[in-house]
Amino acid sequence: MPDIAVVDFFASYAYQPLLVYSFIILFMTASSFGLPIPEEMTLVSAGLVAYMARHPLDFPPPTPDAQGVNLTFLAILCFFTVLGSDLLVYFIGKFFGKKLMKTKFFNSKTGQKNFAKIDKAYKKYGYFAPGLFRFTPGVRFPGHMSCGLMGMPLRQFILVDGLAALVSVPTQVILVAFYGEIILSKFKEFKIIIFGIIASLVILWVLHRLYKYLIDRRVN
Repeated sequence: MPDIAVVDFFASYAYQPLLVYSFIILFMTASSFGLPIPEEMTLVSAGLVAYMARHPLDFPPPTPDAQGVNLTFLAILCFFTVLGSDLLVYFIGKFFGKKLMKTKFFNSKTGQKNFAKIDKAYKKYGYFAPGLFRFTPGVRFPGHMSCGLMGMPLRQFILVDGLAALVSVPTQVILVAFYGEIILSKFKEFKIIIFGIIASLVILWVLHRLYKYLIDRRVN
């Protein structure tokens, strides 16, 4: 049986399309900028909401005339939001990349060494670099920024990144929208594992920050 709390949570948004579309734009943009909101989590959530809107008998609307989330529009919105967010990062790199690399904030979040590795990958894969960065969580922001910083032509970036997003983004939403029942039935089974992984990552991050703080304090 699916987790009732999870079902209720997603079902509450199945008939609030404007709210769902707004969340998609907000979370996708935040994910492109490297904030800890995984793009895949947003896509799966969008698909689950669409799945419930497609099954009004199982997940009845609050009122008979309530409009559910439209799957076609949702998939298109996710694609263009992802592509638009990547383009925004590209233009940040193109116009502000050199100045941004000198800031303390950039170096604390990305670091010159990590950015050097990204530049190396860009030079190695060249034309296909935007697609590589699109499928590599954690380096999308600095990766796409490097594409703008290194002078990749805009049409080339749109073509490669757009094709990569077209393959990965709408398909995830549509697949979940059609097979959401399987995901809901398995969620409770894997919930403990998922929460365990998240808790482990948080602990490792805290330990890393503490270790870095102690090292900096010892040096100073």
